[in-house]
Amino acid sequence: MRREPIDPSGLEWSRVSPKYLRVRLLGWLIGSVVWLLITSVPLVLRLTGVWSSFPPAWIAWGLPAVVLVIVVWRGLLLPRQVGAIGYAERDDDLLVREGVFFQRTMVVPYGRMQYVDVAVGPLERVFGICTLKLHTASPATNASIPGLPTEEGTRLREQLSARGEARLAGL
Repeated sequence: MRREPIDPSGLEWSRVSPKYLRVRLLGWLIGSVVWLLITSVPLVLRLTGVWSSFPPAWIAWGLPAVVLVIVVWRGLLLPRQVGAIGYAERDDDLLVREGVFFQRTMVVPYGRMQYVDVAVGPLERVFGICTLKLHTASPATNASIPGLPTEEGTRLREQLSARGEARLAGL
């Protein structure tokens, strides 16, 4: 994984499963088809003669064209967005990073973790991946790591919970 300017140096970043890209692409494809169908209704009604003057031709043609450009742009960004997600375990905290244009690296101290949750949706279940959710005392520092292999998510949940309990017991 490429080191970004905001990342601490000397860390070994773990990446999410490549299967997560398939899940995101499938969701993108379904959403894209729905949006294109919805925004194409005025054009279809205009071309079939149901609406002859409303909406104007430039709106009827322009709306699906704009949506198509946005859909293609989002589809091209998906591999980079998934590739930017990573996490690194340190002695006292967990670092979570994400973002292509707007990058974010979050530090979640083990002692601040209240509970760790593993969530699996229907698509994730099919692909054998899960989302790890870290809940802390402050909602601003809650974090999640999507696209983890199920075994890794389970391992991390147990390990992070144990580390969190150990840090709280030391207070």
